[in-house]
Amino acid sequence: MFVMLKIEETESFKAVRERTETAKVGPIFAKYSRELCTVLGLTMAGGLRFYTFTAYMQKFLVNTSGFSKSVVAEIIAGALVVLMSLQPIMGWLSDIVGRRPMLIAFGGLGALCTVPILTLISGTRSPVFAFLLIILALTILSAYTSVGGLFQAELFPTEIRALGLGLPYAIAISAVGGTAEVVALRLKQIGHESAFYWYVATVFGIAFVTAVGLTTTRQRRQQLPR
Repeated sequence: MFVMLKIEETESFKAVRERTETAKVGPIFAKYSRELCTVLGLTMAGGLRFYTFTAYMQKFLVNTSGFSKSVVAEIIAGALVVLMSLQPIMGWLSDIVGRRPMLIAFGGLGALCTVPILTLISGTRSPVFAFLLIILALTILSAYTSVGGLFQAELFPTEIRALGLGLPYAIAISAVGGTAEVVALRLKQIGHESAFYWYVATVFGIAFVTAVGLTTTRQRRQQLPR
């Protein structure tokens, strides 16, 4: 037997629903172009780094660094556990320093550290050292993953938030993050594997410029239409 529970909507949701119309892509692009570009700039870097140091890193450690598949599986599994554990810590840190500084650090450190990290991983034969380098990369990533979703959602008013955030997020993840392995393996195939390191660093440079240009939460709320 199933019991149906009725959950009452909040007053704020009811107020938004009363003035909400069907969201259309064209007007959103015209009115919120800066916000859409912000989501694109940050998500491209976040998605690319996640895929690079998790999904593609398994092949990288086998094909380039020369580790066995069993060792690689242990390294990546341990790294993912650490990444998960970092989220509340970085969230707590963002409460102290603010979300914008976290995102600036994410973009800046990613741009500066990606090439050295990938270069060192490619040359190491120590599983422990490779693991620590991946953890360093994922620590930088966690400055974004711990606050990015909430920060980007606040860029849009409630009535268009799903489309405003979801559309550029999906484009960035599919076009940049999801193609990381394809781009990396293609560059390796033609003998320019290190070019992929610079590609990732360049995307992080875009994220850094995007983060520097961000307004604070209070400023955004003052700018949003009532």
